[in-house]
Amino acid sequence: MYNKALTKGFTHNHVILNERKMTKIMKQVKKSGPLYLLLIPSIILLICFSYLPMYGLVIAFKDYSPSLGILESQWVGFKHFIQYFNSYQFDITIKNTLAISLYSILVGFPLPIALAILCNQIRVGTFKKVFQVTTYLPHFISTMVMCGMILLFLSPSTGLVANVLGLIGIDMPNLLSNASLFSSVYVWSDVWQHVGWDSIIYLAALSAINPTYYEAATVDGASKLQKIIHIDLPLLLPTAMILLILRAGSLLNVGFEKVLLLQNQLNLTGSEVISTYVYKIGLQNFQYSLSTAIGLFNTVVNIIILLLVNWMSKKLTNTSLI
Repeated sequence: MYNKALTKGFTHNHVILNERKMTKIMKQVKKSGPLYLLLIPSIILLICFSYLPMYGLVIAFKDYSPSLGILESQWVGFKHFIQYFNSYQFDITIKNTLAISLYSILVGFPLPIALAILCNQIRVGTFKKVFQVTTYLPHFISTMVMCGMILLFLSPSTGLVANVLGLIGIDMPNLLSNASLFSSVYVWSDVWQHVGWDSIIYLAALSAINPTYYEAATVDGASKLQKIIHIDLPLLLPTAMILLILRAGSLLNVGFEKVLLLQNQLNLTGSEVISTYVYKIGLQNFQYSLSTAIGLFNTVVNIIILLLVNWMSKKLTNTSLI
């Protein structure tokens, strides 16, 4: 009898707590009603364009035929995944994608931090504004225009770089015909275009640092370099780790448009990545099931890498997304 009464009392208290919690939530929702109304269009768009299309992933496990539709197409399981893993393109696309992605992270991740710290050290207001605008502007160049500029600048016969090198008697090599140099062309042009824009978030983090830290360091006789090492970098670490986690989550998502526009038959062995291969298989060769299977494999690997890097960041720096 005592146990039953105790259980009944506990259940009653639990129900009261849940009711209070729901009442509190409803009050908060009612208080922020206009804000939730503003969220509705975004939620609808997210559902329509991000979640509903996920139903189409089922064709990765079927021999999809447009005439039969998704439901009527034959179920084949992991046939298309095995086909991709056994194809000669598997090693090429994985190697090129990882090479370009890791190269981009090694070069493109620390440079915005260095640029933000450099910009933060500039004390002349006018020069600082000119410096910021100059580094930000390339970000607003479209991918199509950027690729056109790269092709014009790196042309071995009429390119700007070729003419400059010709003045000092150096012949310009055809960089875009060399498969081994494609990743360098892609990464360094990408860095030039986006390094200034990527540094904005680090500049915001630096501006939020309490000035008393610098004042105390100055009293202790610290140099500018010591302030950067002992104040700026440690306080930038949480922001940097969050951005690194997000970047690692798209490790296998190399920019499709830029690679495709710079790609040619001479550099194909060094420029064929997963995204361009999916495009060719799916939209040019009409192998919808195979291209969907490759894309799904790419997404699953990205999620695994994201969770792994997030876990490592949480263990090492106590910073994570979740």
